[in-house]
Amino acid sequence: MSPGILGKKIGMTQVFNADGQVVPVTVVKAGPCVVVQRKTPATDGYNAVQLGLMEYVKPARINKPATGHLKSAGADGIRFLKELRLNSGAEDMKKGDRVLAGQFNVAEKVDVIGTSKGRGFASLIKRHNFRGGPGGHGSMFGRAPGSIGASSFPSRVFPGMRMAGHMGDAQVTVRNLEIVKVDEEENLILVKGAVPGPNGSYVVLRRARRGH
Repeated sequence: MSPGILGKKIGMTQVFNADGQVVPVTVVKAGPCVVVQRKTPATDGYNAVQLGLMEYVKPARINKPATGHLKSAGADGIRFLKELRLNSGAEDMKKGDRVLAGQFNVAEKVDVIGTSKGRGFASLIKRHNFRGGPGGHGSMFGRAPGSIGASSFPSRVFPGMRMAGHMGDAQVTVRNLEIVKVDEEENLILVKGAVPGPNGSYVVLRRARRGH
């Protein structure tokens, strides 16, 4: 059993459950994927599989080292690769095995890993939800950050101080999302709720590790 599957975020929609309630879902085109590399404790020191998302890619867009790496697994047209750890008691997988959406079940929980939307340079109020200063006449505070540290001690700014800067474009993991529907023919998996990243971005659906 594969620890996860790779896919592309299509967008959000809504479905109705058996009780007639509206459920917001994110549609992910999951797979088909292929095992490009198998890592074992004997050769690499840990248990893992490298999955590749099979899609149409021009050969010129894949460099020669990557082309040879994919050819050894009998795969081509792969641009998105991701490595997933295998548990000690997991079913053994070998190079060339296929991972399909049908291997996942409705009501199963998955962790979705993606890259959040880039927001560029953002202020404290947008990036960290600061309140800002008073808005009265003559306050002269506005959207300033306020104090970032004492002058006499420690006479420096501590690492991790929340300040303005680059926002978004970072790896985000949303845990324990429920699979609402699986369409094996179209390779679609519908998960409950929102997942990080813009439409068309790559995501990883990993079987949930923590408690539900």
